[in-house]
Amino acid sequence: MIAAGQRSVSLLSVTGKSDNPTAQSNAQATAGRPGSRAGLFYGLGAYTLWGIFPLYFHALSEVPPWVVLCHRILWSSLFLAVVISLRGEWKAIWHTLRSRRQVQFLACGSVLLAFNWLIFIYAVGSHQVLETSLGYFINPLLSVALGVVFLRERLRAWQWVAVLIAIIAVANLALCGSAFPWIAVSLACTFGFYGLVRKKLDINSLHGLMVETTLLLPMALAVLAFAPARAIPSATLGLLSLSGFITAVPMLMFGAALRRLKLSTIGFLQYISPTLNLMVAVTVFHEPLDGVKLASFALCWLGIAVYTADSILTRHPQAVANEPE
Repeated sequence: MIAAGQRSVSLLSVTGKSDNPTAQSNAQATAGRPGSRAGLFYGLGAYTLWGIFPLYFHALSEVPPWVVLCHRILWSSLFLAVVISLRGEWKAIWHTLRSRRQVQFLACGSVLLAFNWLIFIYAVGSHQVLETSLGYFINPLLSVALGVVFLRERLRAWQWVAVLIAIIAVANLALCGSAFPWIAVSLACTFGFYGLVRKKLDINSLHGLMVETTLLLPMALAVLAFAPARAIPSATLGLLSLSGFITAVPMLMFGAALRRLKLSTIGFLQYISPTLNLMVAVTVFHEPLDGVKLASFALCWLGIAVYTADSILTRHPQAVANEPE
């Protein structure tokens, strides 16, 4: 999820190059064509689905989070294998697998992805969806900071202001709230570092997810086979089997949006997801939004507004992220 400036990190290349190496320039060139309407539909669809993910995982809240994670890995790898077979794209994946370096980076990415998924599943099951929303509001700004630290990228003055505001938002919750917001910080950090790892790879997000879930599959199968767990009702097993479909569909829609829309447009759309997380948490799950949490959200929104205004005034695309929730 950064293309924030001349030397700031591009998370389009972090999370995948769409379906070809020139996807970024193609997206910019085709944004004004009729296909951009379809791209807007795909983009809205992807971020809306990511935004209402808590509803699905809440239905599985009686299942231990690690069991849900293992099922998600299993069914995602199977569903993605079917999709890639139908699209005839195995050749591109075999090409990636021939590179030991790329496999090592994908292995690191798979570990970060597993932790990110597990934390998100745990947060929903423990009624802490507000923190997941905060984490994904923070993520684009954190990714900018990671680009500075690890990639030696430079930020403009107002980008620094936006990052500082995000830090204050976290500090406000840590110092004035009931506990340190470890879920929000962990989600932002795992996905931020996931983005750094994926920046090293020339593989689109769908193919990368296929390899990552396949690398995690032996562990998931071993856990499901040997770890003790209570019996799961057949209806719940049916819901668990949908996790592959639910994981892959927004990723496919996101890839289609990237090929049709400007990065700046997707930069705006990405905030739909954490906004819907927030709405679901407050209106559906009735999680309390006290003054401290509201202040932290307000600071995040201020930081995003500063960052967005800077991107518009300097005519640089915003941060773009595809979420691994």
